[in-house]
Amino acid sequence: MLTEERKANVIKLCQSLVRLKSYSGEESLVAKEIKSFAEQNGFDEVIVDELGNIMLVMVGNIDGPTVLFDGHIDTVPVTLDRWTVDPFSGEIKNGKIYGRGTSDMKGAVSAMIAAAVNFAEDTSKAFPGKVVVSCSVHEECFEGVATRRVSEIINPDYVVIGEATNLKLNRGQRGRAEIVIETTGKPAHSSNPEKGNNAVYQMMKLISEIRHLPIIEHDVLGKGILELTDIKSSPYPGASVVPSLCTATFDRRLLVGETKESVLAPIQSLIEKLQTEDSAFKATVSYAFGEERCYTGALISDERFFPGWLFEDDEDFVQRPLTELAAIGLQAKLSHYSFCTNGSHFAGEANIPTIGFGPSLESQAHVDDEYIEIDQLVKATAGYTAIMRALTSIQLKEKEAAKHV
Repeated sequence: MLTEERKANVIKLCQSLVRLKSYSGEESLVAKEIKSFAEQNGFDEVIVDELGNIMLVMVGNIDGPTVLFDGHIDTVPVTLDRWTVDPFSGEIKNGKIYGRGTSDMKGAVSAMIAAAVNFAEDTSKAFPGKVVVSCSVHEECFEGVATRRVSEIINPDYVVIGEATNLKLNRGQRGRAEIVIETTGKPAHSSNPEKGNNAVYQMMKLISEIRHLPIIEHDVLGKGILELTDIKSSPYPGASVVPSLCTATFDRRLLVGETKESVLAPIQSLIEKLQTEDSAFKATVSYAFGEERCYTGALISDERFFPGWLFEDDEDFVQRPLTELAAIGLQAKLSHYSFCTNGSHFAGEANIPTIGFGPSLESQAHVDDEYIEIDQLVKATAGYTAIMRALTSIQLKEKEAAKHV
């Protein structure tokens, strides 16, 4: 599938990236390493935008589509005393590379970069269009927000998300939203609670109603779950004060076709119902707002609403990669992500034909003693080259037939 030299190259690249800590907002060292590698290995252009996303461009000598392979280079933090190996060592044992980000997702990023180099060498760049590897920032806390800038710069015709799929071919995902509900009461001394209006009790009424809301379901993506994840009162600690404010946060998993308005509408209806029953009931519902600082110093901000997406199985940009993967011995099954990815922007917001393919298991993300199997890393590298062949060969006019489910 790969020569021994190419296997060694992708393993070495993966280890070098894992050894560089790159928590969200702290990706500068790994970005610098990727830029240096690209400049030494035949990429035609290296673009670093103001947010710190780094785009590696390989240009074919025939007109054709622009195919973007996206993988994020930020990771979640580690708790050192829970690891049995050094999380920044890239240690190899029992056929696995260990370390933070091996599966989520420096292994995939390494495989994409190596695949682009291999593809250019094997074709002598006699391929249509462009292959771009996007090494994006701030995915772990803000899926798709930083990659909006990547879309603006690259304008891709097709996108491949490299998040872990266990070498399956994904064509969709649930999205996610963080919903914030606030109930407002009236403060009073807790020795005379009747003089106040306890905001926590009001929140309890609303939560009870929310738990009886019907859960919508999609035949492929599953349930649009609405789950309470956080609740707090104010002032805190109470110190003999009836709380005048209570804030609850809900995690909502989004299905295709849902909008910001449609997701909040059922909760807003419950608030209005309770207000009709009790004139003292006051509550609001909105989306959490996030702001993150990139390693470049730039700020990104937006509401935490990341759409779901799904494409039809019979789309050409789905079927051609399946055929090419099968040709190299990878019988990839069609599937979908259970978690949120940068596809929320590329497919969910920008409606760009998008698929997902990556090494390792979804369950390896964010765990202690995270690892990637070398066999999966190698197969993914070959798989990405196969997908490059498949997608660059599609005539540009065919992309117009792409349909969202």
